[in-house]
Amino acid sequence: MRIEEHPILGKFEKGRKIKFTFDGKTLEGFEGEPIAVALRSNGVMIHRYTAKRNEPRGVFCAIGRCTDCIMVVDGTPNVRTCIEPLKEGMVVETQRGKGSIIKPE
Repeated sequence: MRIEEHPILGKFEKGRKIKFTFDGKTLEGFEGEPIAVALRSNGVMIHRYTAKRNEPRGVFCAIGRCTDCIMVVDGTPNVRTCIEPLKEGMVVETQRGKGSIIKPE
């Protein structure tokens, strides 16, 4: 299920296998690939829920133009995961509504 070539970003060179967290679970992906690619390869299809109707959304355009794939990444909401590169130790969370910034303590 891994996406090997992106319409805008081109062909992916697999980086080293790394771990990241999604909604409290540890998953694996390849460093530098879009977060959405790593999530999809782990079976994650829902990235956010809409503000008004709480409807699920996932990857739609995969080129960073729409907002269906936005998630909270390392405490920052509204990150377009289809074009954001995966880094070791990232904390990725399903976004609900407009998201809120998590302030470090």
